Amino acid sequence: MNAYAGKILRVNLTTGSIVTEPLPVDKAKAFVGGRGLGGRMLAEEIPAGIDPLGEENKIFFITGPLTGTPAPTSGRYMVVTKSPLNNTIASSNSGGYWGAELKFAGYDMVIVEGKAKEPVYIYIKDDQVEIRPAAKYWGKLVGETTDLLLEEVGDPKARVLTIGPAGENLSPIAAVMNDRYRAAGRSGVGAVMGSKNLKAIVVRGSGKVELAQPDRFREVVSGVMRKIKEHSVTGQGLPSYGTAVLVNVINENGIFPTKNFQEAYFAPADEISGETLAEKYLVKRDPCYRCPIACGRYCRVDGEEGGGPEYETVWAYGSDCGVSDLKAIIKANNWCNEMGLDTISAGATIAAAMELYQRGYIKPEELDGPELKWGSGEAIVEWTRKMGLGEGFGAKLALGAARLCEAYGHPEVAMTVKKQELPAYDPRGVQGHGLQYATSNRGGCHVRGYMISPEVLGVPEQLDRFAVEGKAEWVKTFQDLTAVIDSMGLCLFTSFALSAQDYADLYNAATGLNLDVDELLTCGERIWNNERIFNLQEGYGAQDDTLPERLLKEPIPEGPSKGHVHRLSELLPAYYQIRGWDETGVPTSEKKQALGL
Repeated sequence: MNAYAGKILRVNLTTGSIVTEPLPVDKAKAFVGGRGLGGRMLAEEIPAGIDPLGEENKIFFITGPLTGTPAPTSGRYMVVTKSPLNNTIASSNSGGYWGAELKFAGYDMVIVEGKAKEPVYIYIKDDQVEIRPAAKYWGKLVGETTDLLLEEVGDPKARVLTIGPAGENLSPIAAVMNDRYRAAGRSGVGAVMGSKNLKAIVVRGSGKVELAQPDRFREVVSGVMRKIKEHSVTGQGLPSYGTAVLVNVINENGIFPTKNFQEAYFAPADEISGETLAEKYLVKRDPCYRCPIACGRYCRVDGEEGGGPEYETVWAYGSDCGVSDLKAIIKANNWCNEMGLDTISAGATIAAAMELYQRGYIKPEELDGPELKWGSGEAIVEWTRKMGLGEGFGAKLALGAARLCEAYGHPEVAMTVKKQELPAYDPRGVQGHGLQYATSNRGGCHVRGYMISPEVLGVPEQLDRFAVEGKAEWVKTFQDLTAVIDSMGLCLFTSFALSAQDYADLYNAATGLNLDVDELLTCGERIWNNERIFNLQEGYGAQDDTLPERLLKEPIPEGPSKGHVHRLSELLPAYYQIRGWDETGVPTSEKKQALGL
């Protein structure tokens, strides 16, 4: 089928076997690719209840049908595995160039099984695939590893995906890094690589993606490019100020979580905004493959340069820790990149530790580093470094907020859903977004159905963010469409400018299929239900579709959203009903049959 490479590369690190397999075309049609297809195959190939860091777990690096095509933002790929953070189905998304290069090498996905006896990396150059020793790279930072591997393979145009020390140390908040600064950050996927003694995958390809209708595809791409460039978010806000353009917008709505969600308004927000970042520290924009938006930042501070920070990073290390020192935030971000840490989870875990310290649960004498005081730039930088290395008290932080707070007997301090740290929007002031948090299949997450778009930004239309009526329907539609976009291999940011019909047009012209919007959204619904069934088999249920008690019972104390709590109990039953699930959140047999599950 056009647009797909048609081949899977399966590498078993226990036996050393390397085989290629044909892409299961029927499954690709049903689950699109990327997140959808990877999730389905993972569910079929690993038994329920296994240890995510055990040899039985598998890790999929998988592109979508549009990855590597001329479509805008088509550099994306997914890392799919069982999460060591919370045992849910993990599917962590990244941009850059690595995904497109894998497609050029002729593979839709790489499946890694087993565990190597010693550290290794996988080298892929078209049909040449080798498992090579990597002991000399173990313990090295992401940037140095990338440089050394490019030197070893003798090809500066090769693309490197690697883990840092955090993944080697099996931190459940470790990221997979590619192209130095791009991260498949969430769900601890870096630790799964570490558990397999897999340091890196280097790829170089010489092929191209074959399209079913090249002329039609060019026509569709031309139209969607125009929409992206003309839209105020994708054509102006994100290119000018990066994702941190949201700092002032979200703060002005009183939903900018501050001091571990104790507050939702941060008075010095402008000091850490995208506008300030651009004025003082931005060196250049750093776009991903075929991306006209170019939200990626490349910054310099005190002679130190690197990619980022993103909005979520600025928040996690900024207001969530009470920090208004943008220099310190950039330095903490750089440590996350070098250590291979998820910036959201890392920053949010330090924020949780600061509240534990504020309340006297963590004692000063326990710390072998800076005091965990609100607003300390020194603390966020140094504790991030120690987290990555698993050094001293940093080893406790590296376990993530849920495990840290449980260890101190105060799980209520962890601002997590399904043990994954919440991102940068207080759900008490955005009811639909809060429902999306509670029902996200991988735990606390903003990119499984970005309801900030209609509830705050007014895209595609402005909704009352405090209302609950109709929100369950909106959340379902956003979740299903997002599953499709992720699976195609495109960036979610395109959805600010594009409609579901645009995605259908791109997909059809690339593959030669002829899906209408309803059929495409059914694919998204199938992907969502497959992930739900995976989690149910891991013991998750309705009791886990919830938010931290603070967000359900404690009104926001100050600011534009003052007095609000999240009304989850009103929203969840309606959501289950619209999903075609029973009252306990289980897909009915009729729903599973309709979706072919």
